[in-house]
Amino acid sequence: MSNSDPSNPSVVAAAESVQNAADFLSGGGELGKLIRAFDWSKTSLGPISQWPQSMKTALRNWLRSPVPIVFLWGPDGIMIYNDAYSAFAEGRHPHLLGSKVREGWPEVADFNDNVLKVCLSGGTLSYRDFELTLYRKGLPERVWLNLDYSPVLDESGRPAGVLAVVMETTGRVLAERALAKAEEHLNIALRTAGTVGTFDWDIQNDTLHTDAHYAAMFSTDPVTGKKGVPMTKHLAGIHPDDREGVVEAIGHAIATGEKCTREYRVLRKDGAIRWIKACGECKRDKDGRPGHFIGVVMDITEHKEAEERQRLLLRETSHRIKNLFAIFHGMIRMSARSARTPQEMAASLVGRLETLMRAKDLVRPGIMGTEKEQERTTMDAVVRTILKPYEDDSARERIVASGPPVPVGGKAATSLALALHESATNAAKYGALSEAGGSVRVEWGILDSDLYLEWEESGGPPIIAPPQKQGFGSVLAQRSITDQLGGKLAYDWRPTGLLLQVTIPLDRLGI
Repeated sequence: MSNSDPSNPSVVAAAESVQNAADFLSGGGELGKLIRAFDWSKTSLGPISQWPQSMKTALRNWLRSPVPIVFLWGPDGIMIYNDAYSAFAEGRHPHLLGSKVREGWPEVADFNDNVLKVCLSGGTLSYRDFELTLYRKGLPERVWLNLDYSPVLDESGRPAGVLAVVMETTGRVLAERALAKAEEHLNIALRTAGTVGTFDWDIQNDTLHTDAHYAAMFSTDPVTGKKGVPMTKHLAGIHPDDREGVVEAIGHAIATGEKCTREYRVLRKDGAIRWIKACGECKRDKDGRPGHFIGVVMDITEHKEAEERQRLLLRETSHRIKNLFAIFHGMIRMSARSARTPQEMAASLVGRLETLMRAKDLVRPGIMGTEKEQERTTMDAVVRTILKPYEDDSARERIVASGPPVPVGGKAATSLALALHESATNAAKYGALSEAGGSVRVEWGILDSDLYLEWEESGGPPIIAPPQKQGFGSVLAQRSITDQLGGKLAYDWRPTGLLLQVTIPLDRLGI
């Protein structure tokens, strides 16, 4: 009987021994079968029957894992892996099985050399969304991986191999990058379209999610807005006079399914008031319940301010036209009193009208919103330009103006011109300049950190009582000084004539 005869008891015993040695591979899937059939005697591992028990135990556990795992055994990193890893390896499988890791993945040989060096010395390595270029199908491919490497100990407790857990994250990384790019394009589109923000109110959970543009408009924390806040917190930032209307509009849109468009004011943390236009609609879930209220908000403050300037311009135009007739009438009377011939009266009147037009050039930018086009000037230039048309040709000086050459910016010059022009117009119509013996004293100077200006009338009709109603011109003058320059006006209607006192912070005078 030959030693190689299958019926030879020693041969049978040897075969049974090999079979028993590979029993740990049972239930290990397709790779369990391939490992069992592989001729490991051609590798540094040797036959399966010679494998250390620590290695077999580890293999029995992770062969059944749904997670891609590869064993790198010995200094050469002989590769043994499970079914999940074979799917990751794609075209490299099954040639990777039993190969040295440096030869199996030559494009990342240096990387794997470092893995073996660190882990066989007892260390561990971990990478998240680590980018590599692999040739799994014969062509270079950028992939992103989560990689975890740890040593596997032999019976003596020394590192003998490396356990590598490989999770491909390419799909997620590319999806996140695509989403980030899409968001970037959306942000560019929103910035191009103006200041536009988006919101999504989860009605059932009462959570309002907003983007960074929305947060900037409402001066709220963008991180908190992205996580979501209750609707009541958002409503708290709306101007109290507009809040109820916004709530009613949203409720109506949810109840009817109609789109909601609303303009309202918001109170920013810095105290500023901004105008917002919100457009949204309610989306219902599959059961017909209100699910999400989504939409956009736009900052329309500049548009609202332009509308207000236009309304102000129309009112100012009407007001000035009426005043011009009164001013013309007064100029004619002043010129007639002092002129000796019709020609002299005509020349005097034409000069006054030309000066009046120059004075109005100072007033017009404030109404038109073009203050920035003006150059800097001085208080003396502003006062004398505005009051020049009201001076008399008589020897007696009716308007006395005095003060230092305080620098004045374009916007401040316009606001001051409006207030002085209104005071001069009223004086010519009703006050000191309406009488031949009347006069006006204008004096200014620096008091602490303020510009101080005093307008005093005398010699005009006696004042019985202060005006009962404030005209548009007076309102405009008040607004020019208080709202635009942060100053103050104080009227003292004395029987002998008006005394007007104006104070303006110096730091606002240069704007």
